[in-house]
Amino acid sequence: MDDGELGEAVQRARSGDESAFGVLYREVHPLLLGYLRGLVGDEADDVASETWHDIIRDLRGFRGDGVAFRGWAATIARHRALDHLRRIKARPRTTALDESTAEPVAGQDSERAALENLSTERALALIAALPQDQAEAVLLRVVLGLNAPTAAKVLGKRPGAVRIAAHRGLKRLSDRLSGAREK
Repeated sequence: MDDGELGEAVQRARSGDESAFGVLYREVHPLLLGYLRGLVGDEADDVASETWHDIIRDLRGFRGDGVAFRGWAATIARHRALDHLRRIKARPRTTALDESTAEPVAGQDSERAALENLSTERALALIAALPQDQAEAVLLRVVLGLNAPTAAKVLGKRPGAVRIAAHRGLKRLSDRLSGAREK
């Protein structure tokens, strides 16, 4: 779904259209869940529930298009994740990404599906090893697909700082993968 279609669904959901809200949920929830897994690990489902509670509560007051909605939802998710981490007084941690957050698989054989799941788990483990600012920037830019200005709003930083953090994080990931291949 492109951002224009998502924006239309947002407008209909704001007016009380339940099927439009279902579209929003199906489009955005897997992305938010992947982002939250990168921040809070196994507690991502609980934090996602709190996030959707806040989204539902405040949706009528939201103004913006599809891109703005994804950014707004990511901001709420981040706030709920940080609240959660403060409650448990722990650093962000990651876990393996489960099937419900993976991209839909269409007619692939089981070997290829297994390799892709291992790749996702490995990618999240590598992202978890990055400095927190780089990990969050990579998660927002790559997993949620936010542009730099929207990701910057979520993180409370300037777009350039997010671009740099994402670039550095991706560069570190690339270097680690290159090093692993050479061994």
